[in-house]
Amino acid sequence: MIAAAAALLLAASPTPSATWLGPKPPPIPKRIATLAPSLTETVIALGLGDRLVGVSRYDDLPEVAKLPRLGGLMDPSAEAVVGVKPDLVLAQPSPASAEVLRRLSELGLPILELPMASIADVLEAERTIGAALGAAGKGDALAKALSTHLAETTDRMKGLPRPRVLLVYGWDPLVVAGPGSFADELLAAIGAENAAGAAKSAYATYSVEAAATSHPQVIVDATFDQPMPALFKTLPGLSTARVVKPASLALLHPGPSLSRGLDELAQAVHPELRPKP
Repeated sequence: MIAAAAALLLAASPTPSATWLGPKPPPIPKRIATLAPSLTETVIALGLGDRLVGVSRYDDLPEVAKLPRLGGLMDPSAEAVVGVKPDLVLAQPSPASAEVLRRLSELGLPILELPMASIADVLEAERTIGAALGAAGKGDALAKALSTHLAETTDRMKGLPRPRVLLVYGWDPLVVAGPGSFADELLAAIGAENAAGAAKSAYATYSVEAAATSHPQVIVDATFDQPMPALFKTLPGLSTARVVKPASLALLHPGPSLSRGLDELAQAVHPELRPKP
């Protein structure tokens, strides 16, 4: 489950903006299908969760516990999506799902693809979903709340130490948050330096040697369900790093959860912020 959630991040390919496929949706869609947890959370945060008719297999919010499962970001089920009769499908772009989404659009389903790779993507997605669902004001407010929280956190972190942080999504292979990812932006917001700043992609497969030579002071283990290899505990350059885990999956869900993910990341990286027992 958690490894799959990380896979949602790794499959995300940055694209310039939202893309419409298929026919034009109704002015106010009433039957919404979502193919990623972040999109589901956005609909719920807009106060429109009662319009959801199907969600991805990775959604775990209690509000959608009884809804049909439609597959995942990389392997949506065309039959399951058609079966819930949506008048709008919300999806994140992925090469693995492109063919299925094309077929669904040819069958007459309106599809809105929304990249969620960067903070700018997330803000645009919240505004775009709000507008598409007839709740533009709520979408704007949702985006403003995240943007404001990010700015306030950045300001609050001024003057704190700037530790070098390696944020890990997977151990085997080693996958880290690189430049251009929303996690890289969150690290900057909490006053940390991304130890994988030299990575060549936003969600990069990294060598252990590159990780060691980056000399992180903190390793944020966002794998959650994968044990850290013993090698990392012994290699010079890694053995002295403090290993921390965020408190929840919020850091893996680019959307309304990012405000909580940002707070949890700050608490994990900056122990001086934690309330004393």
